[in-house]
Amino acid sequence: MDEKPHWLDQPRNVKLLWRGFLFVMLLTVLAERFVTMHPHFAVESIFGFYAWYGFLLCALLIGVAKGLALLLKRPDTYYDKDHD
Repeated sequence: MDEKPHWLDQPRNVKLLWRGFLFVMLLTVLAERFVTMHPHFAVESIFGFYAWYGFLLCALLIGVAKGLALLLKRPDTYYDKDHD
């Protein structure tokens, strides 16, 4: 089978996507300057608060998931034990 490689298999395209995502993220943070914010708490009035809040909670969620994986991990042969 002679398959054409997917466009995401090329490192150049992956790097271009990362740069595009970072640029869009930067634009959304900078757009906060032009939007009237109505914070409920004082901490919400800090510039870029929602970006940092989202990033830190996502990192925390990944850390918790890694910890749970260590706690709940089973060996690769876990389901093969009954057949031996």
